[in-house]
Amino acid sequence: MTRVASLLASAFMVLLPLSSAGAAMPEAATALFEAKTVAARDSALATLETAAPQDPAAAYAAGAGEFFTALELLAGGLHRHGFESPQSFMLPLMQLPVPANPDPEPLTYEQFRAILVAFRDRLEKSAATLGSVPADADIGMVIDLTHVGIDLNEDGAIAPDESMAAIMAALSRGSVAVGADAPALTFRFDRADGYWLQGYAEFLMAQADFWLAHDFRSTFDGSFHMLFPRAKLPLQDILVPPPSEMGSNIFSSEWRIADFISMVHMINWPVVEPERRKAARRELLEMIRLSREDWKAIRAETDNDREWLPGPQQKGENPLTGLEVGEAQVQAWLATLAMAEDLLEGRVLLPHFRITGKGINMKRFFDEPKPFDLVLSITGPGIAPYLESGRILTSEDFDQIQREFGGGGFLTFALWFN
Repeated sequence: MTRVASLLASAFMVLLPLSSAGAAMPEAATALFEAKTVAARDSALATLETAAPQDPAAAYAAGAGEFFTALELLAGGLHRHGFESPQSFMLPLMQLPVPANPDPEPLTYEQFRAILVAFRDRLEKSAATLGSVPADADIGMVIDLTHVGIDLNEDGAIAPDESMAAIMAALSRGSVAVGADAPALTFRFDRADGYWLQGYAEFLMAQADFWLAHDFRSTFDGSFHMLFPRAKLPLQDILVPPPSEMGSNIFSSEWRIADFISMVHMINWPVVEPERRKAARRELLEMIRLSREDWKAIRAETDNDREWLPGPQQKGENPLTGLEVGEAQVQAWLATLAMAEDLLEGRVLLPHFRITGKGINMKRFFDEPKPFDLVLSITGPGIAPYLESGRILTSEDFDQIQREFGGGGFLTFALWFN
């Protein structure tokens, strides 16, 4: 498995739990991130949330705990209805290693939207709590990723195979080692890493808000039996084959390929909550701001103690990614953030492969929402309302940045850097 897959696993699950690192660490934080049951975890989280307004360390730990419970809300909802991952890089948010459910509950479109709303709203709470931590707070919390996890199957327990280390290993298909002989996955998380996690919360909120801004019922009714094959979706009895013929990978059977094509074809979504599409842009801009704050804090660090995301001055390979960070890569990342911000603010236009002289104004794409048709956006007609004359991003603009990351290494660093 490539480093990209390893980073996708770590980036998607956003591994920023925290634990005790001395007398200043709230006892409830240790209880939170070493809890073996949901009840014990939730009790510790409630204690931290109460203390958070007066205690930056408690707020930091509480924000991380709230992030993890957001992931747990999503995983639990998927498990309840018999989610089966397509195991495809094309659907990264659908690769959670949710255990099989032999007796899933039926799922409706309204229930699926409710799962997304709960996930999104808990992320918002996490971002707000992490944002309350003062910039100059002295944070230093150590965590072994084999000691913290989430309840993937709603049985009330947080088992060893539900730890962050186990989840990463499942997502990366073995490129993240676990067990007695595996390298230590212990990190010391500091104030900079709080910005990192908060930025990922904003990123995931933007994805959820984009979905929720639209009515995607036709896609749900016509293709989601690919993801929930036994949840009594409308076409289950017609299109879902016997278990022996299903296959595990999206490309391992004809029926999964057919349903994926159906899914793409049916992404023609009317706008039902336009404010959510506008919010998605604001959340992406906030993610960019937080990434800048993250790197400002990282570059001000003078220690080199089990860094989750090291700066150029903190030498040594990261034990999870096997990568080191140099000054050229930091500068290239900051240039990437500037480019992304210019696109989201409409100062630079996004090119389209078949249109010359005009580009897509991404600010208007979010702030003046019209029905979203994926295929027509790719072929051209769907983005026609957002075309403008102006400065258009060129392939050279992006190629220059990619070269600093070794070409194909850009995605790996981007998932790690946030």
